[in-house]
Amino acid sequence: MSGGPEREPGRQGSPSAPDPLPVAVVDNHCHLDMGRDGGPAPDVAAVLAQAVSVGVDRVVQIGCDLDAARWTARVVTEHAGMVGGIALHPNEAPRLAADGALEAALAEIEALAAGERIRVIGETGLDYYRTPEPGRAAQHESFRAHIEMAKRLDLAMQIHDRDAHDDVLAVLADAGAPERTVLHCFSGDVDMARECVRRGYHLSFAGTVTFKNAHSLRNALSIVPRELLLVETDAPYLTPSPHRGANNAPYLVPLTVRAMAATRNVVVPTLCEDLSRNSERLYGPW
Repeated sequence: MSGGPEREPGRQGSPSAPDPLPVAVVDNHCHLDMGRDGGPAPDVAAVLAQAVSVGVDRVVQIGCDLDAARWTARVVTEHAGMVGGIALHPNEAPRLAADGALEAALAEIEALAAGERIRVIGETGLDYYRTPEPGRAAQHESFRAHIEMAKRLDLAMQIHDRDAHDDVLAVLADAGAPERTVLHCFSGDVDMARECVRRGYHLSFAGTVTFKNAHSLRNALSIVPRELLLVETDAPYLTPSPHRGANNAPYLVPLTVRAMAATRNVVVPTLCEDLSRNSERLYGPW
């Protein structure tokens, strides 16, 4: 699809399973509708079973174009360990607007979001990395429409922010963020983290926090209050170290959780309890 999770150079194969977590947690953001680098989508039941075996017993599946949103709305009704989020990815918005189809696409997303197991509007937001200036007005229009949708439906919202930190925060302040707002795959620095915390946003950390050069991101992680923390994969991409570039999946969350615990100097069971509690508070029971 034209929009979607962050991509990185890939390599073949799937890593072996890490040691199980002592307390089960939630993968706050994954894309089980797609394979890596155009490969086939995974077997959902097998992915979920593998995740459960290492203490990742719940996932939030994100569909971020119309086909993925339709798939998500259906599949989350078939698996007890899965709830869904749907939206038009920021990189979808310019294409849809150019085709005169943005308004109709937003209406379909809102209709699909009425499903009981859809708990999130997202990922929506801004992406200045892939979208040049002429397409950004459509991204802003779509972002604002999703914000209003989340508030009308009383759903959590997950934000995609790539190379657009200041404008993402400005739009959220101007439009009025939903009560439950998540910065998915947080990529900001300490100053941005402090501002998000001041506003009460949740920050979700992906495998990027384990990368050797991610010092600024780990500094940001260290100042987030425990009640605003989440963890995610953004699978099939952003695989945590030491498997960067391999296929990612929810069963690799323990690698990121342990790196987060080390950065924050807390024991792993306590962090797991916080991550699980925060997810249930945001999205409701699975």
